[in-house]
Amino acid sequence: MVGVEQWAEIRRLYFVKGLSQREIHRRTGLHRDTIRRAITSSEPPIYRRAPSGSKLEPFKEEIHRLLREEPKLPGVRIRELLEPLGCTASKTVVDDYLREVRPLFAPAPRTFQRTVYRPGEICQFDVWQPREEIAVGHGQARRGWVIVACLGYSRAGAGVLIFSTQTEDLLAGIAGCLERLGGLPRTLVWDRQAGIHGHDGRPSEAFAAFCGRLRVDWRFCEPADPQAKGAVERLQGYAETNFEPGRRFANELDFQDQLDAWFDRVNERTHKTLRARPVDRLAHELKAMASLPAKLPDCDRRWTMRVPPDPHLRVDTNAYSLEPALVGRRVEVCVAQRSVTAVALDTGEVACRHARVFARHRTITALEHARALRDGRSAPGETAVELRPLARYDALIA
Repeated sequence: MVGVEQWAEIRRLYFVKGLSQREIHRRTGLHRDTIRRAITSSEPPIYRRAPSGSKLEPFKEEIHRLLREEPKLPGVRIRELLEPLGCTASKTVVDDYLREVRPLFAPAPRTFQRTVYRPGEICQFDVWQPREEIAVGHGQARRGWVIVACLGYSRAGAGVLIFSTQTEDLLAGIAGCLERLGGLPRTLVWDRQAGIHGHDGRPSEAFAAFCGRLRVDWRFCEPADPQAKGAVERLQGYAETNFEPGRRFANELDFQDQLDAWFDRVNERTHKTLRARPVDRLAHELKAMASLPAKLPDCDRRWTMRVPPDPHLRVDTNAYSLEPALVGRRVEVCVAQRSVTAVALDTGEVACRHARVFARHRTITALEHARALRDGRSAPGETAVELRPLARYDALIA
């Protein structure tokens, strides 16, 4: 059998040079039948070996039966089930065959279409957890989360650091992202994050109230469907690989400052898919977005309490001092992302105003509270003793 190069040479000599078969035989030494077949064949020669039977052939029906019952059955388990039946096929043979036939028994794969968003239509949100704990002062570090937002049209992004996934902190993160983006989209898109999603695709009461105050819509993705919010997923993946590595943070404020600066640079780069800078498209998108209200919805945690004899309130394992003069009176506590305050319900008097501390098991005492406690401690007085007249003792003796 001639090779492809010889086949091409014979056809070149015959069709291009115009040589006869006899002359080609004289020059190449090939048999005339070989020369004749090369001239009459329009396709190059291909070596074909007669198919031989596979060791897996007698067991293919059993494999099909197993895949019909469980399409995701691992290849290792299939080999274990086939061995008692006499199958000696190697792992490679079984895996190669499974790779070909498994899609026939699996559910139909999901298909996707490219989505084009109108300006101001949606803003996608997700929660990203940094790999390293964040320094919070007092020699401590604790785990944090970042609320990441991405506008659908411009792909402009923003992020806010929080230290819990409680509903109030999640809403504060959303509000912070919207404030950094500078406008209100028509729809906020979330996965089924606890605290934001209630049940059966419905929002939690706090999230519904938040959206109602802002006059925006909400949408929840189906379970295990990250592709439905791919814009923020890609932005979050980029943050995981490009923001945190190689950085050091003095505290939570430094983390947020560096995060804001990083998003500013990211929004100024040319987006690979859009072939445009998000910051330029954001200027156009803001014209289609509603303006932010003068005051964003209150996302602080609030409760009322009676000031105890030890005038302190407890927040996140920390004790914050209260005005000692208000002991026994009821106050309203407000815990924001950066502050802890309390106000007397009856008079409106400020019971405390502290910067929030994210380190744990600390006692935060205001100087004026410490002085009031010191001044309120009176020196112990002498015990009053009754002085009886001596005549009483004389009467008892007589």
